[in-house]
This record gives sequence, structure tokens and C-alpha cells, in this order.
Amino acid sequence: MPSNVVPLKKLETSNPYEELRSTYQSEIEKVDDFIKDKLSSHVELIGEMASYLFKSGGKRLRPLLTIASSSLFGYQGDRHIKLAACVELIHNATLLHDDVIDKSDFRRGNKTNNNIWGNKNSILTGDYLLSRCFEIMVEDGSLEVLKLLSSVSSEIAQGEILQLQHEKEIETLEKTYLEIIGAKTSSLFAAAMRVGGCINDRSKNEKEALTSFGANFGISFQITDDILDYYSNSTSFGKSIGNDFHEGKITLPMIMLYQKSNDGERLILKNMFIEKERTIEQLNYTLELMSKYKVIAACKKRAEHFSSVSSDSLGIFPETKEKKRLQDLAFYIVNRIN
Repeated sequence: MPSNVVPLKKLETSNPYEELRSTYQSEIEKVDDFIKDKLSSHVELIGEMASYLFKSGGKRLRPLLTIASSSLFGYQGDRHIKLAACVELIHNATLLHDDVIDKSDFRRGNKTNNNIWGNKNSILTGDYLLSRCFEIMVEDGSLEVLKLLSSVSSEIAQGEILQLQHEKEIETLEKTYLEIIGAKTSSLFAAAMRVGGCINDRSKNEKEALTSFGANFGISFQITDDILDYYSNSTSFGKSIGNDFHEGKITLPMIMLYQKSNDGERLILKNMFIEKERTIEQLNYTLELMSKYKVIAACKKRAEHFSSVSSDSLGIFPETKEKKRLQDLAFYIVNRIN
């Protein structure tokens, strides 16, 4: 392990995500079956594209959180399955839209839908997923859930627009970055957790605690993903290192690097992002600077902070195995940097 990476505390379980996935495997299978049923369409291309998207992988992390948060209260029923499906549909709709905006050709090691079927079909299929999601919410009958998940769809879109406004803007502030990922990423994690409180009719304070867990978990998750783009390998991460750099995305590692660099280095970095494309040589220069200023360690500390806040948010709930699984997962997210 490089000296500029700070290890987190050792977890009792080697992979809390796999443990959580194994615990709720039957529920996740029901979510997948429900989605498959809901995405049936007389338009053959829609079914083909949706099927390809969901078969391409994904950790089902967001629906897992909905199921896990419901289990905190011993929920009995099937609403959590249907609403977990809604959460996953929203997530995948945003992936379809993001890949078009980012002009991405690959995701999770597979060709993107827009790479195969084009941008127009991808956008419309994303819209189709959202429309099916809203149908499920209406069928659920809860105005609280409808308001929650519809508002998060709006927030994600606003986050995407805010990111576009600051595209290739090397002088972006950390505050702005956190605002972007708070809307684009953590808002859906927060909603996924809060759903469990809604369907169990918990108190306002309990729902806020679940929301806080999800929101801070989501920020930690995204910061870690952004770190891994500069400190990873395609085998463990599922994509080649430097994707964000080549696409001109300004994430926390680049923001911190710019802040720590001297005037001459800042000018070089700024000129890199003015250009339409960035080279391998420029990426290597950037990685050398990140090592010089220990940027990865600094970013990881930020991720650890949000991970700890996430875990602490569940402090109001009794000590149960369900609670511990979620807290272990919060710390594990940052442990992906090794």
C-alpha cells in the first residue's frame, strides 16, 4: 500500500456488501423479477434495451439499502420489494441519461446502450423506466413515498445540470462538488433508506436518521469512486484508470490537487482542461502531482468523515444485526481503496 493511503479500521467481516447481498438474496431476486415483469413492452426494442441494461451487472446497492432499512423494523409484506424496484429503475434511468451526456462507450466493462442503439433510443428508454417507476409508486398508494421518489428524480436532474455548468472548470470549489454529488448520487441513497421508514410508519426522527445514513453514505461512496478513478486498476474497479480525467470531469481529487499545487503547476493543470482532449502523458503528470501532494490520502479522509457520520446516524436505533450490517457497509465503502 502506498504511503499516502491511510488504512481504515479492520472490519470484523471481510466483505460487508457480500454479507448483506447474501442475507437479502431472495428479496433482491424478487426485485429483479418484479422489474423484469414491469419492463415488458409491445415495443420489442424497449424490452431488448432494458434487458441488456439490467443484465450488464450492477451491485443492486440502492435496492439493498431499501430492503435493509425495512428489515431494521422487522417489516412483513411486499411493498419494500416494489419500492426497491422503483429505486433501481430511477438509478438505471439516470445511467442511460448519464452515458449519453458523458458520451460513454463502456460501463461495467460492457458496451453502453447508447453505444449500441444510439443516443435517442437510450434517452427514450430512460424515460420509459421512469414512467414505469411512477406507475409503481401510484399503485403503492402512498403520497409520502410518491413525493419522496418524485422529488429525488428532480434533484438528480438538477445535479446533472449543475455538473454540466462546471464542466472542465478546474477552479471548482469543494463546496460545489459536494452539492453536485449530493444531488446526483447521495439523494437517491438517502431516499432508498427513507423508504424503509415510510413503509414502517416510523417517527420523523427515525426517518431523518435513515435519510442521514443514506445521504452521507452516498457522498462517501461517490468520493471513493472518484478516488478510484485515479488510484485503481480495471480488474478491481471495472473500468480503466483516468476515465474522469480524459472526459474532463472535475472531481474531488482534481479539486484538491489544484488547491495544493503551486502557481506553475496550477497553470499547467488549468491549460489541460481547456483543451478538448487530454493525453496519457498529461494523466501521468497529474498522477505524479497527486502522489507529491498526497491527494489520495486527503480525499480518503473526506470519504472517511462522511462514512463515520453515516454510521453514527443509526445511533438512535437498537443494537441489532441489521443495524450492524449497515454500519459495517458504511465503513467498507471506503475500504475499497487499498
